[in-house]
Amino acid sequence: MSGVTGGAVSTSADLVVVGAGVAGLTAALSAAALGLRVVVVHKGPRWDADRAEQATSTFYAQGGVAVVAPDDPLDSVRRHLDDTLAAGAGLTDAAASGEILAGGWAAVAELIGRGARFDRDDTGAYARTREGGHSVRRILHAGGDATGAHLQRTLGAALTAARATGEIDCRDDTFVTRVLTDGDGRVAGVACRTILAGGGRDGGGRDGGGHDGGVRDEVVTAPTVLLATGGVGHLYPATTNPAGATGDGIGLALRAGARVADLEFIQFHPTMLFTGGERGRRTLITEALRGEGGRLVDAGGRSVTADVHPLGDLAPRDVVANAVWAAMDRTGEPCVYLDVTGVDDVERRFPTVTAGVRAAGLDITSGRIPVVPGAHYLCGGVVTDTETRTSVPGLLAAGEVARTGLHGGNRLASNSLLEGLVMGGRAAVVAAAQAGGHHDRPVGHGASSVAPVPELLPALERTALQDAMGRHVGLRRDASGLAEVATLLQHAPRREMVTVADAEDASLTLVASAVVAAASARAESRGSHVRSDFPHTADHSGSRIFALAGGVVTEIGSDELAVSPG
Repeated sequence: MSGVTGGAVSTSADLVVVGAGVAGLTAALSAAALGLRVVVVHKGPRWDADRAEQATSTFYAQGGVAVVAPDDPLDSVRRHLDDTLAAGAGLTDAAASGEILAGGWAAVAELIGRGARFDRDDTGAYARTREGGHSVRRILHAGGDATGAHLQRTLGAALTAARATGEIDCRDDTFVTRVLTDGDGRVAGVACRTILAGGGRDGGGRDGGGHDGGVRDEVVTAPTVLLATGGVGHLYPATTNPAGATGDGIGLALRAGARVADLEFIQFHPTMLFTGGERGRRTLITEALRGEGGRLVDAGGRSVTADVHPLGDLAPRDVVANAVWAAMDRTGEPCVYLDVTGVDDVERRFPTVTAGVRAAGLDITSGRIPVVPGAHYLCGGVVTDTETRTSVPGLLAAGEVARTGLHGGNRLASNSLLEGLVMGGRAAVVAAAQAGGHHDRPVGHGASSVAPVPELLPALERTALQDAMGRHVGLRRDASGLAEVATLLQHAPRREMVTVADAEDASLTLVASAVVAAASARAESRGSHVRSDFPHTADHSGSRIFALAGGVVTEIGSDELAVSPG
């Protein structure tokens, strides 16, 4: 990429939202309702509920929203917090988590006000299921196991309406190349590139002058930028995440000077559909199936989790995923099986799973679904407070890209959609407080009006990166494997940032470096981070904080969690 120049299109806003999942769209819609000028930037195409493949992880979330209703005599926020702390392997921030969980019902009620409809039982009350690590049934769901798809459709419809009235300006097929800052280090907007019609994911053709024929460069100035870009699943060959989960927000945040934490804790869902050697997104087999009576068994029919944990198949995800791995290692088989013969009316209650199994050419009526652990959810991310603020003034983060302290070393099932709803709404409030008086601030980075986009960034070839991460930085890690991947990443060639794929590969390379650095520094096994050379859990351990210094991901200590007040 030759860089954003003074000839680039430029506009201004009060808030730029990067990402269009549950956190991003909740923030955008809430901010627009507060009267802010909002620009949404996302890599995916214009929202279409009928599109076969969707761009956000939100759409593919099956289980539901873990939330406590204020009038529930069997549950409480305190009990929800206790379950969250138990799952978090000693790294969950109790104060922050309690605050986020307490805001859950109001956020869900606001979503219902936007049109969301959760499933109800025969009495008309909200139907609730139970998932791993939860002590009671508290999971709201929609369409059986299509909760994320329903939430995305609800928010997508609201976005479409807001676009039609001009309340929200949305840039589809657009990726952010840099978060811009002014001379004081405060956020001043974003530089981005749109792939025009016919350009394609790889950027379209280039003319003889070296410029892209199918792209448009743009600068959007704003006092507040919210990163809501989702996770990092495509660090690995196979994942439950959609194609766009390439760590973009973490890469942008690190290059802008923000701090990250807990990146070594990547949750591998115990039950991703096993179909052989495919690369990319695979079907998630929701934990709710086990909540309704499904059993994990090995090829010989023996329980996978017997004598592993008091909660058995409903133990926290790190426990179950490692039990599955151990069963595969013991039997030499490439997968285990989820026995669903004890689940009533599987096809009606779990239509999304049923469709995914059948699309893979398998028969769900056999009663056994082949599953393996799969890269699923990043528990850490960009360090924020409970109002979404990062260490960079004006830069916010919400959803999976953020490290609020809610998830610790292992996320409790179905806390993610809740966090996105709560924190998305809070980001809008912060943006409203920061709006105004920003349009005349010059943007730094050596340009009088706009920031040049870096021409070259380290970007490893994606297949090589994924294979290395899968071999050495997956469910099990050790020092020699981590060192091998670190060396590979250190020698990543620099690439011109022309296309979406270029930018994604650069993000994956930087994020992989941060994950490897964090995993190397944590010489213990805890939660979703398992070191085969350090199998025991330390008596005391805290979050480790990293930042980008001189182009290198560097640990800056465990007491540097402070964020900017604005």
